[in-house]
Amino acid sequence: MQIIKNIIFDYGNVVFLLDFNKTRTTFTELGISNIDSFFSHAGHDPLFNEYETGRISTPEFRDGVRRILNRPELSDAIIDDTWNSLLIGVPAINHQLLLEAKARYRTFLLSNNNELHLAYIHKYLKKQYGLASNEGFFEKTYYSHLVGMRKPDADIFNLVLNENDLKPEETLFIDDSPQHIKTAAQLGIHTALVTAENTLEQLLKTSKLL
Repeated sequence: MQIIKNIIFDYGNVVFLLDFNKTRTTFTELGISNIDSFFSHAGHDPLFNEYETGRISTPEFRDGVRRILNRPELSDAIIDDTWNSLLIGVPAINHQLLLEAKARYRTFLLSNNNELHLAYIHKYLKKQYGLASNEGFFEKTYYSHLVGMRKPDADIFNLVLNENDLKPEETLFIDDSPQHIKTAAQLGIHTALVTAENTLEQLLKTSKLL
């Protein structure tokens, strides 16, 4: 691999493990019949894009779920628990890897996220690791709902590159979604795909980045 000076990390299923099937099952139990178009790893209902770009608030997101399900009686707690059910946790080795990477490279976090998930993540990090946030692992963090754009749109990649004066040819982007990888590659950024078989630890070690 060409000399890499910067690494941009995705969060979900790269650092923090997710279980999409768990949430798909839970939404199905609530009454969603078209789960593949409503919510999946590859794509989902526009409601989720609006929420992940901060165009709608958490109360508006919950009302959108009630509307789509045609279940106005659903409580906030049920919707929140269903939406957060995909969040599993961070293997301790991943935090160690991030610290090792930060010592060698300029590192950044680029995550499609939302208010409910980020609040859950912060509570989890506090309880499990005594951490207030992810800030200590990266030079800067970018969450889609806070910057008003999301992957795979090129704008969010250009935001990270331009704000931090990063050269694409010196930058590696690590993600678990092929559609996100594709956009980054089109911008000249080096890319690497994390999978269940090719974990963050395996990728960094086999690529001799650490």
